[in-house]
Amino acid sequence: MTSSADHKTHTLSCRMRPEPAALERLCQVARIRGFRIEEMQVRTDADGLAIDMVLSGQRSIDTLRRQIEKLHTVCSLRGPEQALTGVRQSA
Repeated sequence: MTSSADHKTHTLSCRMRPEPAALERLCQVARIRGFRIEEMQVRTDADGLAIDMVLSGQRSIDTLRRQIEKLHTVCSLRGPEQALTGVRQSA
């Protein structure tokens, strides 16, 4: 068993199209990649869902970022040191 000191904390923000189960898929990807969602804030606006997450885990956050970017409902994704970058165009 690992201690919580081994876990790094990361913050990600993403925009998603508000499709059924989109948020559930996002959470599942984080869990499967070995991350725990410590905090999550979700807002709905005219452009879809705006999601801010604080995650902890031992694995590289880049692994999780690459997998989240593959979700068809994700429009953009950013980390703490990155500007908002488009993943794909909203329909």
